[in-house]
Amino acid sequence: MDNSNPNYVKWFRNAAPYINAHRGKTVVLMFCGDAVRHPNFANIIHDIALMHSLGMKLVVVHGARPQIEERIVQRGIERKIANSVRITDAETLVAVKDAIGSLRLHIEALLTMGLVNSPMHGSQIRVSTGNFIIAKPVGVKDGIDFKYTGSVRRVDTHGINTQLDFGSIVLLSPIGYSTTGEVFNLALEDVATQTAIALNADKLITFSKDDGIIDLQGELIRSCSVRTIKTLLDDQDDHIRQLLLRAIIKAGENGVERCHCVNYQSDTALLQELFTPDGAGTLIAKDHREQITTATIDDVVGILELIQPLEKEGILVKRSRELLELEINRFIVLKKEEMIIACAALYLYPQEKSAELACVVIHPDYRKGNRGQRLINAVFQLAKEQSIENVFVLTTVSGMWFQEQGFIESTIDALPEGKKQLYNYQRNSKILVKSIK
Repeated sequence: MDNSNPNYVKWFRNAAPYINAHRGKTVVLMFCGDAVRHPNFANIIHDIALMHSLGMKLVVVHGARPQIEERIVQRGIERKIANSVRITDAETLVAVKDAIGSLRLHIEALLTMGLVNSPMHGSQIRVSTGNFIIAKPVGVKDGIDFKYTGSVRRVDTHGINTQLDFGSIVLLSPIGYSTTGEVFNLALEDVATQTAIALNADKLITFSKDDGIIDLQGELIRSCSVRTIKTLLDDQDDHIRQLLLRAIIKAGENGVERCHCVNYQSDTALLQELFTPDGAGTLIAKDHREQITTATIDDVVGILELIQPLEKEGILVKRSRELLELEINRFIVLKKEEMIIACAALYLYPQEKSAELACVVIHPDYRKGNRGQRLINAVFQLAKEQSIENVFVLTTVSGMWFQEQGFIESTIDALPEGKKQLYNYQRNSKILVKSIK
């Protein structure tokens, strides 16, 4: 990359808000064994080093299914599976320990690499591993003894957080220890999700052979809620993909605000997902009791009740009930138990690939919790679906808040021709514009 290129500088500046937002946040990264043995894994390690240098607290959880399979075949051990779960007898456990031990050393070595002229130079990363996962046996199910196959009983959050506070990257393997001194073979997804939940992690990042979560039509889902992931679960015939979806659902339903799914074969996907507006995979947000939806005619009264106090103060241009009924399909509302607590409208100017964000109102009792940001993000997503590239807003009192959301103050020349003709010079509203390309 040519560092003298103005586009590079612009990209770096645009990434700054994301860098600041992620600093100090706890992130759990979940890699399957296929990801670890892929040639691109070294690039992902470089990206992890960058994330660490930017102040993110990282817990890396790796899988080992294909590596375990290889050792089972090499040793001539009988492969025992029941209900899609490996039965780990004493002989298989030896193969499990061998595979996981080798992988852990490999990952530690990559994280330690610091050759001159390499992306890892000067990183000086400390990697911490240990008995952070307390396990219990799966036991006997339907008459089948799963022996040394286990599940997570407890996560040593104090121990992990201590290492994170020391500046270490914590590396966890799909293996756990019992209070009686036994070793158990665990599922990668169980370790990653239970760790993310126990740490109250800000993000769980998962890696897939696909570009992200794919819908039933074969299209990439850019962003969705946990509820959407549930609708895809029953139609998945790929067991590994089912495990991935179940992990995301479990994390989202138990307090993890954001889950991401990116392609482990791409050398740019991880950083694009974290540090660019459009991302490169799928963002899955935790379901909220408060739902964002397109307004219907039944919402007219609720919107009027919300906006009328601001109309009386002259902050908003007055809308009659008749006008609101005609324009109701332009509104998006945030509801809490059927009560409208926020709204926004989007007016399209498709020829100029521009749109106006208008009538952004949040009920005074609900102006915390990033509701405004969630609402306009939903509006931006709707605008992108309509091939809109720039969104503008006219405001008399909320300019600073919109600037905090990435809008830049501009002039009347930035408005579409149709809006220029309607601009009210007497109100003298500030004009702010944001690119959403």
